[in-house]
Amino acid sequence: MRPPTIRDVADRAGVSKSLVSLVLRGSDQVRAEKREAVLRAVRELGYRPNEAARSLGERRALPEPRPRPEGGTPLVGVLLHDLRNPWYVDLLDGLNSLLHAGGLHMLLGDARLHRRVGQDPAGPFLDLGADGLVVVGTLPDPAALETVAARMPVVVAAAREPVPAGVDVVANDDEYGARLVTEHLVGLGHRRIAHLTGYGAVADLRRRGFEATMRAAGPAHVALVEAGDMTEEGGYRATVRLLARADRPTAVFAVNDMTAVGVLSAAGELGLRVPRDLSVVGYDNTGISRLRHVWLTTVDGAGHEVGRRAARCLLDRIEEPGGEGRVQLAPPVLEVRGTTARPPAVTA
Repeated sequence: MRPPTIRDVADRAGVSKSLVSLVLRGSDQVRAEKREAVLRAVRELGYRPNEAARSLGERRALPEPRPRPEGGTPLVGVLLHDLRNPWYVDLLDGLNSLLHAGGLHMLLGDARLHRRVGQDPAGPFLDLGADGLVVVGTLPDPAALETVAARMPVVVAAAREPVPAGVDVVANDDEYGARLVTEHLVGLGHRRIAHLTGYGAVADLRRRGFEATMRAAGPAHVALVEAGDMTEEGGYRATVRLLARADRPTAVFAVNDMTAVGVLSAAGELGLRVPRDLSVVGYDNTGISRLRHVWLTTVDGAGHEVGRRAARCLLDRIEEPGGEGRVQLAPPVLEVRGTTARPPAVTA
């Protein structure tokens, strides 16, 4: 008779192979009843712990498998929409802290690069037999996740596009965060406020929160919306257009901190002083916003918390596969710093 394998243990215990791996590694991220079920199956089958290293190399049944190295570590794929986004740093820190405590290691992938070379962004994670996948940010074709979600647990973080059934979503409450910004500017006395938008569902939610709050403020308040691409250069160009208007705004709410940096650059080149002549607010509370010479008023989108919650969802999915997808929204906080003040007419 062949010796028992990790799959035999998983089948006997009624859990996934990934969960068995976590138990064998001594992870404390497994519920007591599941841990006991795995250990009981190990005892009943006579599965020897010193075979764990070999069994960790076992793969899901995929075409032309390429096994992990002997003694390999359980992996979680992390597919990033854009490696250049500084907000993802906090999110990844929160994600990794909990995954590492659960005995899982992150493997990063660049979705933008895979699209440029015509590859399936999630394909390499399937090829490597990853135990789960966290997608960070907006993907151009969320439907592409369906194939992956049918073969491994998937969690989407920091995006609000529709996802396949059984996929969890963890994000910041973007609509509420935009409302905090707009209420702050209205409270300072601003009446003409511009919003520099972006793309994707997250940007749409921020725009929706801005416009709804401006409408609620009354007819004396004018909401201006200018299209952007969520980059510093895009923020600069949009601000030049806005400030060339005869009825230019006294405050600008940028869709993210990078766009806000472009706003600050344009205002400086045009001879406007921030916040005396123009108030500026960003979103994400990135490290850039906290630089002393920037000191940007912005929204803390709870990146670290979003990362931790995404990790928790993935660990839960590994432990309990199946079930309906859930949406979790972390509450944002407005960070008032040095780029907002009362408008010039009010100051005078």
